[in-house]
Amino acid sequence: DQCCGPLHRGRLQAVTAEQLMRSRYSAYALAQVEYLIATHPGAVGTPVERRRELRASCRQTRWHGLTVLDTTAGQSDDLEGSVSFEAVFSVGGARQVLSEHSLFRRRDGEASGPWLYIGPLD
Repeated sequence: DQCCGPLHRGRLQAVTAEQLMRSRYSAYALAQVEYLIATHPGAVGTPVERRRELRASCRQTRWHGLTVLDTTAGQSDDLEGSVSFEAVFSVGGARQVLSEHSLFRRRDGEASGPWLYIGPLD
């Protein structure tokens, strides 16, 4: 509620790419589907399909932890940045690790625009 809740509720915007990445991780853990959609506008599928897929994924997945491995740029005055991370999760009791090097950009390339998740770089 204190850390990512204001971001999820739209009261605050992520200041850095890493903050957005961390808030997206917690959004998956808390099934904050609308936030996930709003912060990844380039995803494939209609909003209705994306909501359905995200809800199903959130029901099936249990998130156990996040480790940020590296951050390049993505600070408050940057337009682009990347974050490498590992997220531990389980589906059907099978423990797995998601490793990703993710790209983040400001909406419309504007310094005042919100950070958005663009996709994996790897």
